[in-house]
Amino acid sequence: MFADLLKRLTQPDPPPLPETDARRALAALLVRVARSDGDYAAAEAELIDRILAARYTLSPFEAPKLRAEAEQLESEAPDTVRFTRAIKDAVDYEEREGVIEALWSVVLADGHRDEEETGLLRLIANLLGVNDRDSALARQRVESRQA
Repeated sequence: MFADLLKRLTQPDPPPLPETDARRALAALLVRVARSDGDYAAAEAELIDRILAARYTLSPFEAPKLRAEAEQLESEAPDTVRFTRAIKDAVDYEEREGVIEALWSVVLADGHRDEEETGLLRLIANLLGVNDRDSALARQRVESRQA
């Protein structure tokens, strides 16, 4: 199902992703961060559904379907470097900032910052070309909403 997308992601110079593939790739990145601490909780999956529904104006039935596709894609996806490079090429900076904010939401969903999740998020932000300041501001926005 995702063979063509994965093939494009693993090319040395991947072409820009079509909108549907960019959605799947971004959703898979949310799943990758949620799974990074070895505890992919139901609350994280539900949060990913809410993020996807809000970001892409999806129905309560479409968001879990996209997440399920993303879970499969994430498990088959290449290393994070190639994965994020393809996303970076397909998505403008402002949208990537929004992705970082969504990723921080997932990292902070359980009320604490796990070292593995935080480290992966810092790597992802860097690979997506989002600078440290903008990533920190995204984290602060998420933390202020949770307070």
